[in-house]
Amino acid sequence: MLAGSELQSLRDEIEAIDRELLQLIRRRMERVEKVATWKIKAAFPFRDHQREELVLQRVRGAAVEYGLDAHAIESLYRQIMEMSISHQQAYVQALDDVPLRVAYQGVEGSYSHLTAQRRYAQRRSGCLLSGFESVLEVAETVRSGAADVGLLPIENSTAGSINDTYDVLAEGGLAINAEVVSQVRHCLITLPGATLEGLRQVISHPQALWQCDAFLKTVPWIKAVAEFDTAGSARKVKESGDPTLAAVASESAAEMLGLAVLRKGIQTQAENATRFVEVAIEASPCPADKPCKTSLVVVLDKDPVTLGEVLTHFGRRGIGLTKLESRPISTSAWKYRFYLDVDVHANAAKMTEALADIRPLTAELRLLGTYPRAEPSAADG
Repeated sequence: MLAGSELQSLRDEIEAIDRELLQLIRRRMERVEKVATWKIKAAFPFRDHQREELVLQRVRGAAVEYGLDAHAIESLYRQIMEMSISHQQAYVQALDDVPLRVAYQGVEGSYSHLTAQRRYAQRRSGCLLSGFESVLEVAETVRSGAADVGLLPIENSTAGSINDTYDVLAEGGLAINAEVVSQVRHCLITLPGATLEGLRQVISHPQALWQCDAFLKTVPWIKAVAEFDTAGSARKVKESGDPTLAAVASESAAEMLGLAVLRKGIQTQAENATRFVEVAIEASPCPADKPCKTSLVVVLDKDPVTLGEVLTHFGRRGIGLTKLESRPISTSAWKYRFYLDVDVHANAAKMTEALADIRPLTAELRLLGTYPRAEPSAADG
C-alpha cells in the first residue's frame, strides 16, 4: 500500500495534469473564437458536420494508438465540440457589430449556400450562415427569430417554380425584402477513378435532376434518385465509397469533398438560373427610385370572379406582370391562391389605385413585399 505522502504526490501530479488539460481547452476556445471570426467574414456556415466527423475519426485513431478506449474518447470529444459550438455562439452574440444570421436550405457547397456566401460575404459586420434540410425549416427558423433572414429558392429558368417556397409564403409571417438570381452550372460528380459507363445511380435534389433531364436521357443505364440537396448528395457519394454512384452538384462541392468532376455543364439550358428570395419577419423599405418588383398573394372572392378581371386593373394602368403562379388551397377543394409579381413599387400611385379596385374582388389580398429587381450574376459552381 502506498504511503500517504506518495499517494498525495501522485494526486498532485494528476491535479497538475488536469490544470494543463484545462489550459489546453482554454487555448482551444481561443482558436474557436478566431475560427468564428473568419467564418463571419467569409460567410461560411457556422457548423461544419463534415469537419466534425473528420476530427472524430482522427481522435478515434489516436486513441487506439495511445491504448485508450476509443468509444470513451469519442464521447469526450463530442462534448468538447459541443462546448466549442456554444462558446462560438456566446462569442458572436457578444460582438459589438452582431453579424447577420442567415438561414438557407441545403449544406455547405449547395447552390443556396454559394448564393448566400456571395450575397452576404461583403457585409461590414459579417454574417453567420446556417443550413437546413428543408425550405419549411428555414421559414420556421426566421419566424422564430433564430435567424434574421432566410434565403429561399423560388423558381428556376429550366424547371420552373419551387412550390415549397410558395407554400411557406402562403402561411404568412414573412416578407420578401430582396431577390437574387444565380446562374447554375451542374456537374456530374463521382469518386476519383469512376467512369460514366460504370455508373448505375445518380442522386440529387429533384429540381437539379429535372434541370439535367436532357443529359440524363443520354445515359439510360444510370437511374436518377431524388435527394434533399445537391451538395448533400455529393457528400453521400463520398461517404458511400461506391464507384457506381454519382451526384449532380456544383464543382465547388466536388472540390470541397475531394471528388471528381466527370462532366461539367450538364444542365439542359446553358443559361440555367435560379431565383432566390430573401425573407424576414419585417419588411425593409425599398427606395422608390430603383427598378423594383412587388409580390402579392390573391385569393378570388366567393362570387364568380375571373382572374382576368383582376389582371385587367393592372394592365390598363400599364403595370407589367412578371410572374403568375397558382397553388391549391388545401382546405378548399378546387380553390386556388395566386401569386403575382408586378414591375412597380407598392407605393406608386397607379399601384395603390389598382389595389383599391381589386380588393373588393378578392377574399384575400396580401402584399409580400417590394424589393429591388435583381440581375443575373456569375455562375455558381
